[in-house]
Amino acid sequence: MPGTRSTFESLVTRIAARLMPADAASHREVARGVLQDLFEHLDIDTCFLRYNDHAIGATILIAEWPPRGNVPDPDPLGTVYFRDADPIFAASEHMKKPLLIPVELPSDTPLDASGYVDRVRAGSGMPDVSVAAVPLVSGQVTTGTLGFVKEGYRPWSEDEVNALTLIAALLAQVQARVRAEEDLRRAAYHDALTGLASRRALFEHLDRRLQEDEPGPVGVLFLDLDRLKALNDFLGHQAADAYLCHIAERLSRGSEEGDMVARLGGDEFVIVLSGVSSLEEAMARAEAMQEAVGVSVALGGQTVGRGVSVGVALGTPGEVDSAALLSHADQAMMVAKQQGGNDIGVFTEDMNEKVERRTIIEMNLRTSIDDDHLTLEYQPEVDLRTGEILGVEALVRWKHSPLGLLQPGEFIEIAESTNLAGELGEWVIGRACAQLAEWKQRIPDLHMVMSVNVSPVQLVSMDFDTTVKSVLRRYAMAGSELCLEITENVVVGDLNRTKDTLSRLERLGVWVAIDDFGTGYSSLGHLQSLPVDTLKIDRGFVRNLEHSEGDRVIVDSIVGLASSFGLYVVAEGVETMGAVKYLLELGCTRAQGFLLSKPAAPERIEPMLRAGRIPLPWEADRWRWSTNENQEQSRID
Repeated sequence: MPGTRSTFESLVTRIAARLMPADAASHREVARGVLQDLFEHLDIDTCFLRYNDHAIGATILIAEWPPRGNVPDPDPLGTVYFRDADPIFAASEHMKKPLLIPVELPSDTPLDASGYVDRVRAGSGMPDVSVAAVPLVSGQVTTGTLGFVKEGYRPWSEDEVNALTLIAALLAQVQARVRAEEDLRRAAYHDALTGLASRRALFEHLDRRLQEDEPGPVGVLFLDLDRLKALNDFLGHQAADAYLCHIAERLSRGSEEGDMVARLGGDEFVIVLSGVSSLEEAMARAEAMQEAVGVSVALGGQTVGRGVSVGVALGTPGEVDSAALLSHADQAMMVAKQQGGNDIGVFTEDMNEKVERRTIIEMNLRTSIDDDHLTLEYQPEVDLRTGEILGVEALVRWKHSPLGLLQPGEFIEIAESTNLAGELGEWVIGRACAQLAEWKQRIPDLHMVMSVNVSPVQLVSMDFDTTVKSVLRRYAMAGSELCLEITENVVVGDLNRTKDTLSRLERLGVWVAIDDFGTGYSSLGHLQSLPVDTLKIDRGFVRNLEHSEGDRVIVDSIVGLASSFGLYVVAEGVETMGAVKYLLELGCTRAQGFLLSKPAAPERIEPMLRAGRIPLPWEADRWRWSTNENQEQSRID
């Protein structure tokens, strides 16, 4: 009838307007409102909306009107699994057309409704019923059911079914929108690889836990897997990802109710502990997690194990925010890393002062790379037998107000982590070469080598050799007057690119030294394949030469290695006359260190350069030692 059709059109329009603003947070309440409208418009006893969860093979009750009183527990209408369902509920898994009981319109093959009626009777108390079940369809997938139940006999008109089909289509659109929103939320709040909480979820959880009225303290563990890159390089990305998933599962299993386990990214995980009342409890939890992570995993036919460095920090709600507490735990973890890894560090206030200092340095470094803020000091390299100055090493200092004169150890690493190492390194090379040019003008017969430390960023840049060539030309220097010092770890970090860059530098005549040798992972193969001229023995091995047999063995090995490859060898950190004695006995005649000369400003170095040598500390005592039976005696310590 025209009047009836108009009424249904009005109903559909009204429901469409109601559904338009529905989202993940409000869609259940909106659905109840829609069902209430339909209940008041149709001659029915109850109506419902169900969603299909094909992952678990079930139909789930989302909303109903009117709400039932005295709902059984468990509710037989709440979640119905298709495999155990009567024919009517089972049909709702894939049905594409309305299902009507009794059948008043053409439909598919009639189904036995007795099991369905029994389930409805158990859930609602109604005996024989009439039913209209209209599918929600998205593409080719049946995503739910809009249902209507009337006690006793009720026919369903074509206008009613058409209107309900349109409303079901609108509900399917809302359902798709809600699922998309939930997928986005899930992606935002869960790590895609491990399924753990994401960084965003972690911060929101910590924000809630650190509110002033929350119980405390709040304990945080910051975990960083040791040497994961080696595993990744050896077994590949997929194996490394599989390993991370194993670790995530272990952390989840080892957590307690109320803990949050999150992955920050890469090989970093965070656990927000629940219910810890003391540092001792947090330490015990950290030890348990460390033990769980350390168990080996079978991957690709290999048994793989990695240690983990753990940082522990406690925060009082209302006194610390999320970022600060995580930073505290991160700082503690770095302490564990610096102690060799697979260790546990605990945050202290002293660490906080260091972080504040680092932050000040990081904020000011970019605008301080110029002649007004940076300066160079120079430390001579000396022949231990004669005192002859063979060269000087340029060491950068930063005149910072109010922190004072900063040593490179305080800002070089920051420059590297903030992509300023290239800019800083270019300034150092330019200034050092300019200083050598000034000295050569004032000391015409000066012949020496200027040594400059090179960062990994500079070494692997495509135009580094071009920069060096430009500086040499600008100050009329020969390549042999410049020595670039690289760290041993840089050599193995990107061997192919390093070799390529060093080869281009070799063509310029520039010397190359491996600094801090013995602390990294170089092999004989690396040394054979690289155009390197000098090995500089790390000061850590030199400092205790007179007391450590192990250090003497290492230095002896390095000197022998250098000799076999035709390389020069220089000992750094010479501070005692006892060290000089052993160095000469081991065959090392070139050295730097405080015993010989501290780093000094250009004006203090210039008189030494004019003299061509420094007075050796032991000359006044005229001590003589025999270095070895093939060396003539020298006036030394």
